[in-house]
Amino acid sequence: MSDSMTTTTVTIAGHGNDEIDAYLARPEGAQSRGGVVVIHHMPGYDRATKEIVRRFAELGYDAICPNLHHREAPGAAPDDAAAAARAAGGVPDERLLGDVAGAIAHLRALPGSNGRIGVIGHCSGGRQAVLVGCQLDVAAAVDCYGAFVTGTPPEGFPLKVTNLVDQLPALRAPLLGLFGAEDKFPGPEQVAELEQILTEHGKDFAFHTYEGAGHAFFAVDRPSYNVAAANDGWERIAAFFGTHLEG
Repeated sequence: MSDSMTTTTVTIAGHGNDEIDAYLARPEGAQSRGGVVVIHHMPGYDRATKEIVRRFAELGYDAICPNLHHREAPGAAPDDAAAAARAAGGVPDERLLGDVAGAIAHLRALPGSNGRIGVIGHCSGGRQAVLVGCQLDVAAAVDCYGAFVTGTPPEGFPLKVTNLVDQLPALRAPLLGLFGAEDKFPGPEQVAELEQILTEHGKDFAFHTYEGAGHAFFAVDRPSYNVAAANDGWERIAAFFGTHLEG
């Protein structure tokens, strides 16, 4: 744990070598350490997500969150940028992978990096964290109630998103999944399907479902916040990254 850190907005090279903003937090000290890429939720590159980035710095990691909506509305408020991204159908998977790859490269280039990078996302970011775990070189991935890793988006769903069933056999990173029993996207049946697929393919994963918790139970600024589930979830995340990002 670190009580002192530095935070700043940096520019990184994302997909197609586009320059995008990213929020970076680093604990003070010269010790070797791992890094964490935080993938923001659909509401965007907002205060709540930046607080998560700072929490990982407090836990002793270099942490970064790329602004996935930078191209739609550079310099705009998170709500406006998210609305523009939503109107365009969301962030394409290929672009997401390019932006996260740029964030990973930025972390690995920092002084003191041990080269071991984890990725975490909530809601849409949870699905994207699983995608990253399938496609990019990361040491660990955390899916916090990511919708449509399995299952099918309902009729009229505003985002152009498909499930990741065909990608799951390629999962190369250990995966931690945290879910709410009262959630609908993903519902318990979708979580069970994901567990079955990963088991059939011999993947390294651990899932935990919280009774009485719905979607967005980590969100401290929403009525969905569930204190017990969120506190236990943070303990599991810290232990999981502690296992896979040290050394």
